[in-house]
Amino acid sequence: MSIEFLLTALVIVASPGTGALYTIAAGLGRGRRAGILAAFASTLGIVPHLIAAMLGIAAVLHASPLAYDLVRYGGVAYLLYMAWQTLKANGTLRVEASAETSVRKVLIEGILINLLNPKLSIFFVAFLPQFISPSDPSPLLAMAGLSFIFMLMTFVVFAAYGVFAAAMRDRIIGKPAVMAWMRRTFAAAFVLLGVKLAFTER
Repeated sequence: MSIEFLLTALVIVASPGTGALYTIAAGLGRGRRAGILAAFASTLGIVPHLIAAMLGIAAVLHASPLAYDLVRYGGVAYLLYMAWQTLKANGTLRVEASAETSVRKVLIEGILINLLNPKLSIFFVAFLPQFISPSDPSPLLAMAGLSFIFMLMTFVVFAAYGVFAAAMRDRIIGKPAVMAWMRRTFAAAFVLLGVKLAFTER
């Protein structure tokens, strides 16, 4: 494993995206536990894409416009749904004073956020092989190792986002104007990510 891989992976993981956005929203609205759960769920949502990349399924997805579009527009629809839920006072970004949360709900939402993004599968097909030597006797094993490191980095960075967001809850609870502004901001971010996914070519 090279320093180039670690640095590149860190930049990719730390860059704002749907998983990071959802983790921050969960931490702000429902506390540290929800933020960490959201980070874990978003990380789990990467697993099918890594498996698809390792098994070559991503190449089929890339070669089939219909399959790609089905997954892509499913992802767009889900992001728009998340935007709508975020705008609602009792939706994704609701602030709960007790910081209680539904483990099942957070896990499902977090997994779907990354699962319904076909670009991830194609990304891993293009990204991971660059750091595997052509002479490696076990390329799949090497790819699995790099995938594990990438997922671990994803969880750690996202969990940090969630914990930091949870620490900011006290500044938000009891301030309806601030919450209304944040709901609109997060909803707009989900919409923009959905539009970006809709117009992203294979």
